[in-house]
Amino acid sequence: MNAFKPALFAAALAFGLGIAHGATLRVANQGDATSMDPHSLNESLQLSVTGNVYEPLVGRDRKLGLAPALATKWAQTSPTVWRFDLRRNVRFHDGTPFTADDVLFTFTRAAGDGSDMKGYTSAIKQVRKVDDFTIEIETATPFPILPDVISLVYIMSKKWCEENKAEKPVDRRKGIENAASFRANGTGPYRIKERQPTTRTTFVRNGNYWDKVDGNVDEVIFTPIGNDATRVAAMLSGEIDMMEPVPLQDVERLKANANINVMQGPELRTIFLGMDQKRDELQFSNVKGKNPFKDKRVRQAFYQAIDIETIKTRVMRNAATPTALMVAPGIKGFVPEMNKRLPHDADAAKKLLAEAGYPNGFEVGMNCPNDRYVNDGEICQAVAANLARIGVKVNLQAESKATYFPKILRRDTSFYLLGWTPGTYDAHNALSNLMATPTDKGQGQFNLGSYSNAKLDELTLKIQSETDQPKRNAMIAEAFKLHADDIGHIPLHQQALAWAMKKNVSLVQLADNFMPYKYIVVK
Repeated sequence: MNAFKPALFAAALAFGLGIAHGATLRVANQGDATSMDPHSLNESLQLSVTGNVYEPLVGRDRKLGLAPALATKWAQTSPTVWRFDLRRNVRFHDGTPFTADDVLFTFTRAAGDGSDMKGYTSAIKQVRKVDDFTIEIETATPFPILPDVISLVYIMSKKWCEENKAEKPVDRRKGIENAASFRANGTGPYRIKERQPTTRTTFVRNGNYWDKVDGNVDEVIFTPIGNDATRVAAMLSGEIDMMEPVPLQDVERLKANANINVMQGPELRTIFLGMDQKRDELQFSNVKGKNPFKDKRVRQAFYQAIDIETIKTRVMRNAATPTALMVAPGIKGFVPEMNKRLPHDADAAKKLLAEAGYPNGFEVGMNCPNDRYVNDGEICQAVAANLARIGVKVNLQAESKATYFPKILRRDTSFYLLGWTPGTYDAHNALSNLMATPTDKGQGQFNLGSYSNAKLDELTLKIQSETDQPKRNAMIAEAFKLHADDIGHIPLHQQALAWAMKKNVSLVQLADNFMPYKYIVVK
């Protein structure tokens, strides 16, 4: 996987004549969306699934460029104020008209208690209603990328949420559910017909959708199948029409089948490891009275103990690109000359541990999902084996993302694996969400180990406001260097996409791994 450009993000399969109408599409994924609440979890599978039901003000097109959605146009009227003209004659699935009141309600909800989308609203000072179809968003400081940032803030019906006692988001950290967990009322091209969590979700075409739909799929049956062999068997037998991800060990087997196409491409997701750098005593460890991860030498020892090339070749079967940065090529602000990993060196790692006061290593718990990223459980097993060679005993807990995410989002973890695709396709997103010091306003919301560097925080705020691109890129590079020098996290690799579908299915594969059903054609 080499560096790639936004213009190359979308890839569509060619298809012939004889397109069917009223088609049903059966989709399988290794995991499920944990809720239908679009503000409850900032995770791409969840946002991809709910993005077929709900819509933002500003959306994305087939090449991931900005496109009008519930706003028809937008403009910056002053350095800190953006004005949005809202689309008229749009109705939610229950028939309620869409107006500015729904936008104001949504942004308050997305910034409130329980929301996992605070990182997208943290720079917003106020959302104002000008009239029923015009709103203004004022930011605390100049924020030239605001339209990019709010492209994942999906608009909800104020009336529906109030009537269904869903004024606040479902809080995944506390296990709190409400009507928005299982039901949905958006403006999007599909509505939910049936929801059976972890079993099946059925979507049907919204007959009153405001826009033209390019595809011909009237019904989508989404089924989570966690077991790789079972998912592949369902694809081979024709029980499902498409699946993702394709297990790496089965790519060639599926490619060889005359009835199946396999689409592969680069993904903008970076897989990395995080460490608790805040607690004075490390949880889930035999070290008492102190936290080894507060010592940079320990963090560097963990980094250099990891044999990333073996993970690439054996675990990922070469469908990964090792990285030293927290963002992928193709993200604005990526710095190619900085993408050089520290060398894998177990002896150097042992020496660093000894210098830090742990000549015999120590024990630490590690949290990992086993149904979210490509070979995530196997990656964590390989990391644990690498660390064992320098005397670190990893007590690995690999589990379904349904229980994994609530745990790590509570910061109830010492050492964890996470993947991140910047929803804005801009480096500021990763800096603000993953590397900046956590605040109650949403900054650092996914900096789950609470890494902190005051200079990086200062740069992140400046990057947010800077309009001079060369200056902005220089500041991004400086912030990345601070983070790398601190070993704030341990970047591993960018994974590759692998989807399989029947030969009669045509779709668009996007590098953010979102799947808009409105683009899918079954002939």
